[in-house]
Amino acid sequence: MMQSFTRRLVLAGLAAWSIGAASAARAPIVLAAASLQESLTAAADVWTKAGHPRPVISFAASSTLARQAEAGAPGDLFVSADEEWMDALADKALLAAGTRADLVGNRLVVVEPAGRHSSIPNGGVRLARLLGAGPLAMADPDSVPAGKYGKTALEKLGAWTAVAPRVVRAENVRAALALVERGAAPFGIVYLTDAKASSKVRVAGVFPPASHPPILYPIARLARSTNPEAEGFRRFLLSPRGRAIFARFGFTTPGRLR
Repeated sequence: MMQSFTRRLVLAGLAAWSIGAASAARAPIVLAAASLQESLTAAADVWTKAGHPRPVISFAASSTLARQAEAGAPGDLFVSADEEWMDALADKALLAAGTRADLVGNRLVVVEPAGRHSSIPNGGVRLARLLGAGPLAMADPDSVPAGKYGKTALEKLGAWTAVAPRVVRAENVRAALALVERGAAPFGIVYLTDAKASSKVRVAGVFPPASHPPILYPIARLARSTNPEAEGFRRFLLSPRGRAIFARFGFTTPGRLR
């Protein structure tokens, strides 16, 4: 009788310890590029259903998030829309060694309000004339990845000089998309995944891949992070199951780790 009672006490203690350990797990804080809103939220849903604390995700321009990380803002993971801003944190030794990897890839497109049927030429005077005729919505080409890719592509195609005076600079790629959705700009340059996320725009043209550097989204754990959930979530996102979620939203798999 006494042995049975003691056994029940031990089992109850183990159960209480297990509950306490689970409740002690902290949600990882993820700083993520604005264009990942739907896909990363969907990935967080799957991760949470598996019994993990729901990741707290802050979406903004990669430039804004990198500067916040440099300033010491709370964060466990950083997902950038280009390599340059990840490099900036690496140069300051702010990334955990061995955790950087290329998560997904993307394509760059020109969008216009749904219901229109423009055909975007591949370059030259016609492209400059069409995009330069009215406001062109872009993420800030001086700092935000989508804007930098767009500027590089337009320069390569010989249209930037004519288009530049008509550019409306948005704080991130989703803000640029919103300008086109509202009809405030006849055209915008965004990622293909942004266009797929909106029923209010259509893709009018796709930039040739050779017109800009490959669009890569690197992910890394920040060096100051001590949350085990952050590393677990990072590994999940890079797993075949995680990558499949991004593929549903139009992202490509870069297949390159480092």
